[in-house]
Amino acid sequence: TMFAGQPLDPSFPIVHSVSNVIAAVVFGHRFTIENKNFHQVIENNDYIVKFGSSVSEMLYDIFPWLMNHLPGPHQKVFYCHEFLRSFARNEIRNHRENGPPDELQDFIDFYLAQIDKSKDDPTSTFDEDNMVQAIFDLFLAGTETTTTTLRWTVLDMVAHPDVQEKVQKELDAVLGPSQLICYEDRKKLPYTNAVIHEIQRYNSVVAVGVPRECIRGTVLQGFPIEKGTIIIPNLTSALLDPEQWETPRQFNPNHFLDKDGNFVNKDAFLPFSAGHRMCLGELLARTELFLFFSNLMRAFTFKLPEGVKEINTEAITWITLQPHPYKICAVPR
Repeated sequence: TMFAGQPLDPSFPIVHSVSNVIAAVVFGHRFTIENKNFHQVIENNDYIVKFGSSVSEMLYDIFPWLMNHLPGPHQKVFYCHEFLRSFARNEIRNHRENGPPDELQDFIDFYLAQIDKSKDDPTSTFDEDNMVQAIFDLFLAGTETTTTTLRWTVLDMVAHPDVQEKVQKELDAVLGPSQLICYEDRKKLPYTNAVIHEIQRYNSVVAVGVPRECIRGTVLQGFPIEKGTIIIPNLTSALLDPEQWETPRQFNPNHFLDKDGNFVNKDAFLPFSAGHRMCLGELLARTELFLFFSNLMRAFTFKLPEGVKEINTEAITWITLQPHPYKICAVPR
């Protein structure tokens, strides 16, 4: 509220909020916006993501024996990794000191219980090092994609004020001003739900999926694919397919609405990839996107700062496709 109506870059409040969702799931508690250690978690996470698609990373992958002896961004990445791991170890230590709770609450509680349950199994892979790595992965994967999608969300609403207004009218008509919004409400908000899906389709935050190994020989569109072949799914090709979408290169929430205004999902909507190994965090991400978006739309109208005529909607390619840094005005409704 202290920035009410003034130009601001929404990136930090967004990433702090999304990171705190992961913190609540993993650690069982949230961190205040003033917490310096949590600031460092966010900054180090961000550095690792940006390093992940850089020339330095490619050079390190090709010449690790050489790069280990040279200065450069890769050396800072080692520090970032270690900071995040020590942060996780500290949280694990606090959980151990407090002892097992009457009811398991968070990821660390459940993992510690599993370590204890399998302590006599010599083949068990449940140990503290693996738990630290799992926490590291959850933070990295659970923060970046949702944060980037929400940054695109604000940008899309500024670029399409007519869509923003229509979402706000639907929210006002269906929900009371003080009613707590829950994920189930999406079923009563077809236009709002369609806009969220279109934001994910149109911006295609993850252009290609992660590599997968083909477990049996198959034929795909006439091409034989042998067992053991590494496959990288091109998600953007589905999300922008002109045969699947009426206006693939335009922002159009009607892609997810029928002629009566009811929400309709499409088979080509694949932002979370597909198959048995699709995104583990899909349900959490869908829930976050709906709750953050609908609450933001109910509380604010997003506008360009005075004197700014247009905003850059081109993407920067890191591990994800991110918007350029921008400032907007969040005007309380």
